[in-house]
Amino acid sequence: MKKVYNRIVSMRGNLLTVHAEGVFLGELAKVRKQRGGSTYASVLRIDKEVVTLQCFQNTRGIFTNDQVTFLGRQMHVCFGENLLGRRFNGTGEPIDGGPPLIGEEIEGCGPSFNPVRRIIPSDLVRTNIPMIDVFNCLVKSQKIPIFSIAGEPYNNLLMRIANQTDADVVIIGGMGLRFDDYRAFIENAESAGSLEKTAMFIHMATDPAVECLLVPDMALACAEQFAALDKDVLVLLTDMTAFADSLKEIAITMDQIPSNRGYPGSLYSDLALRYERAVDTGKGSITIIAVTTMPGGDVTNPVPDNTGYITEGQFYLHGGRIDPFGSLSRLKQMVIGKATREDHGDLANTLIRLYAESKKAKERQSMGFKLSKWDEKLLRFSDHFEARLMNLNVNLQLEEALDLGWKILGECFESHEVGMKQGLIEKYGRFGQGDRERGAR
Repeated sequence: MKKVYNRIVSMRGNLLTVHAEGVFLGELAKVRKQRGGSTYASVLRIDKEVVTLQCFQNTRGIFTNDQVTFLGRQMHVCFGENLLGRRFNGTGEPIDGGPPLIGEEIEGCGPSFNPVRRIIPSDLVRTNIPMIDVFNCLVKSQKIPIFSIAGEPYNNLLMRIANQTDADVVIIGGMGLRFDDYRAFIENAESAGSLEKTAMFIHMATDPAVECLLVPDMALACAEQFAALDKDVLVLLTDMTAFADSLKEIAITMDQIPSNRGYPGSLYSDLALRYERAVDTGKGSITIIAVTTMPGGDVTNPVPDNTGYITEGQFYLHGGRIDPFGSLSRLKQMVIGKATREDHGDLANTLIRLYAESKKAKERQSMGFKLSKWDEKLLRFSDHFEARLMNLNVNLQLEEALDLGWKILGECFESHEVGMKQGLIEKYGRFGQGDRERGAR
């Protein structure tokens, strides 16, 4: 039964306070304005009969004697077969000029999947990006962030993944986006032909903070419905720091005692509630990649710091590239050499080891030391590795990327210099003239 109240006790910012009974946290309320129109609000705090609500729009035009109706439910999102190819705001309303979505209404923020029914991840999610597929494999049902700083091309990376993934459905949740970023996502999906398998939930930087909090819930709720239909779903969220900043903004307005650097003490739980929706049921699955920008590049900031405890590794985007030394996929061992080629693990380790050695050779070169022939080989290898594998514009199937890795080794070294198993070298190696001359001797 809906509860209707005709007196608003106070208004501050986007917060409304009323005296009400029998309501619950997260409950949706409708505020009818005397001068026409209405807006929605969500219950944020309950102190006996004093209920604080966050209004979805500016409170301008709302009077203290306006009608507040509690709807007895949380925010719902409409789910239907025609969801794909559409764009919605944080409240689930279409922003693409299309008709309202007709379908089943589902709760925006339900419980995560039963841990007992989760299965051990064992399937590779292909992205055709060598720095992911070769060195830090993305595994089905994994939750992993992209750690970066403002100005890095993390949204471009998400677009590449959206275009090239083998997932059945892609859901993009944008938080705090500028208009040009929003348009770039649309134009990318249209030009790449991936729009028909993509749905977008978008919060612009000028939209109310409460809508920013709803975007990941809307995106993940729809992802769960697709997963229940035996679909593999990839959820791309950008930027979870904007999500955390919205939490902080609302907490400050509510006079909550701040925790580390002004963020609410519930930050860990708020992030985990969203990330833990990643799951593989044995039929459908949800895989989450979420951008987390680090203010000032500080990885100890509460947002990346808490995220690191929740997620299963990270992709570290630095200098326009995925940094192989800062990146880690804790689930990659579940697929390397099992769902992929037998040489995958040894080759990836060898390439990274030689690239790390090339960094030392570059330091010696920069300090003016005389370089050995081995240093010169390492520097040549580094140039090839960065241009042909680390470049984010490279688009290669995993097997092609592995073959290219062998080719780069063959162009820069002789087989006895790379320290790999002889059996793998004989089967996959592409070493050249130096090896043939030694064999003739």
